[in-house]
Amino acid sequence: MAVSVHAITLLLIAFSLISPSYSATCNSQTFTNKKLYTFCNDLHSLNSYLHWTYEPANSTLSVAFIAPPASPDGWISWAINPTGTGMVGAQALIAFRDSKGAMTVKTYNIKSYGPLMESRVWYDVKESSAESSGGMIRLFATLVLPANGKTMVNHVWQVGSSVTKDVPDKHGFQPENLNSKGSLDLLKGKGGGISESRTKKKNIHGILNVSSWGIMFPLGIIVARYLKTFPSADPAWFYIHVICQVSAYVIGVAGWATGLKLGSESKGVQYTYHGTIGISLFFLATVQIFALFLRPGKDHKYRFFWNIYHHGIGYTILVLGIINVFKGLDILNPEQKWRNAYTFLIIMLGGNALLLEVITWIIVVRRKSNKSNKTYYDNSSQGSHEPL
Repeated sequence: MAVSVHAITLLLIAFSLISPSYSATCNSQTFTNKKLYTFCNDLHSLNSYLHWTYEPANSTLSVAFIAPPASPDGWISWAINPTGTGMVGAQALIAFRDSKGAMTVKTYNIKSYGPLMESRVWYDVKESSAESSGGMIRLFATLVLPANGKTMVNHVWQVGSSVTKDVPDKHGFQPENLNSKGSLDLLKGKGGGISESRTKKKNIHGILNVSSWGIMFPLGIIVARYLKTFPSADPAWFYIHVICQVSAYVIGVAGWATGLKLGSESKGVQYTYHGTIGISLFFLATVQIFALFLRPGKDHKYRFFWNIYHHGIGYTILVLGIINVFKGLDILNPEQKWRNAYTFLIIMLGGNALLLEVITWIIVVRRKSNKSNKTYYDNSSQGSHEPL
């Protein structure tokens, strides 16, 4: 059957999405000054990258921060926060084009959410520069950190859309702006802490929901709708259908729970439509599970109404599930290839469903035609023996 041929392929594509939502593109980046850095990270928001080399002997940190400003006349910033994990307390380097048209880097001790004022920062800046090309700003700096042996630091990065009189204006407050923070191990070259942990949780949340609402649930519907047309598939189609839908429900509930956990940890970040659809899916799927226990016999007088209830909720979950997967991809913002992979997967499922729809209609029409002909010939045969 077309469904069984492609089912394993589809699931393998889905589980390949377990890969991180961003790839190590920083490894291929080079600089006009030919400078090399020991480590680099693709930061998890704002399409940003950080390269660095740390020399513990003299606490010197050389960095190259790369990001696209929010608009061509905007700015980019990278900061270390020695007292917290967010913006307040950050010791920032901000790169932008000044009123004379030259790229500049200035330092800011961000004490509050008020207007920025250039000031000294927690570390010493030995040198700094910036360049702009290809829609990206590259900020270079060599810093001397206070010699306290601390090599795990909290860092914050940001982009803005405009500069007024050589003062960077406020940045946006979209989820990407609010999530642009994390921790950095200067010696081991790894990020950790709150933001990186959240990225991992987001990936897990996405994998669970893609696998359940986005793949297994549609696959279960296809099995139920088309395989039961073939007498040889009865009752196997029913058990396959139940296994797919119950598994999708269990995995989907786990994904829903991780989403609630992420929401509770991000009071200032809300994805209203994605969350509302997720809650609706949980409610509808829970109601649908009861269909398994309330299922009347084929000849029961309430079977017609049960079919309307079961099929109606099932197709509603199908549509909402796929929509919410794409909304989740918009939020997670993985590489384009993962979005393309899921789009291709859905097209494959839809193509199989369309093909099976045609095949089953042909089978049903032929059966009706054969049954009609058989009835006609039976009646004709019976009529030939009747006395005139």
